[in-house]
Amino acid sequence: MTINTQRRQLLLGAGALATLSLTGCATRPQHTDIFDSHCHIIDTRYPIIPNQGYTPPSFPLAEYQRQTQPLGVTAGAIVSGSFHGNDQTYLRAVLAQLGPRWVGVTQVAPNVPDAEIASLSAIGVRALRFNIFRGRVDTVDDIVELATRAHAAGRWHAEIYADAAALRPHVAKLSKLPQIVIDHLGMTEEGLPVVLDLVDAGARIKATGFGRVTMDVPRALERIAARNPNALMFGTDLPSTRAKRPFEVADIELVRKVLGPELARKALWDNAVSLYRPQV
Repeated sequence: MTINTQRRQLLLGAGALATLSLTGCATRPQHTDIFDSHCHIIDTRYPIIPNQGYTPPSFPLAEYQRQTQPLGVTAGAIVSGSFHGNDQTYLRAVLAQLGPRWVGVTQVAPNVPDAEIASLSAIGVRALRFNIFRGRVDTVDDIVELATRAHAAGRWHAEIYADAAALRPHVAKLSKLPQIVIDHLGMTEEGLPVVLDLVDAGARIKATGFGRVTMDVPRALERIAARNPNALMFGTDLPSTRAKRPFEVADIELVRKVLGPELARKALWDNAVSLYRPQV
């Protein structure tokens, strides 16, 4: 599907939205529900561990909802960050509060029992995250071994946080997994060709973290959607820990303006719902 690249000229107008405070949003940018494919809840009542010397500030569920409900976010995926380690208590609590429109993406130890994977799947966990970027994974072979077992035990797919350029030697291995997702557009301009190769093999790509990547975001969105209109999945990346700039309302408008109504609807809702299987 060819995207009208002239839409990118409209992005100049989207910049005006960047100064909008999420706090004061009383209406949705458009009447379209959004599935937030990537957000973190940081609840200090549960274990939080430093990662690379960083401990995130609190970002409880109530604050996340205050910021996102006015934007039309009605479903999504709660993602375990590096600072959650392998703790599942917070995720079990959050998913119980949110209900069946929400799912989880977790981290587990390599020796996690299949019974634990099945138990987490039953409460809505749909994926296993491998955080190469923050130093939580040793090798791609480790990813393949655990991801294969997690898919067999719980129908989980694999989500990979990495500079996609570093995955270039491993495209063939990763392409053999039942399903993979790449976080944050693959992070870098150098990684975009690898992302496109993975898209050709069936990978989904999170259109998230626009304030943490080093790439031409509109161009990346265009190229990924042109390669496979079912690949992109939008997420807020809230609370945007360690990003150069946090999520802005303008990020949603950018997706709509670059992709146009049909592809934007896929990126904001359809693609993620088909992968994560929430009850919507």
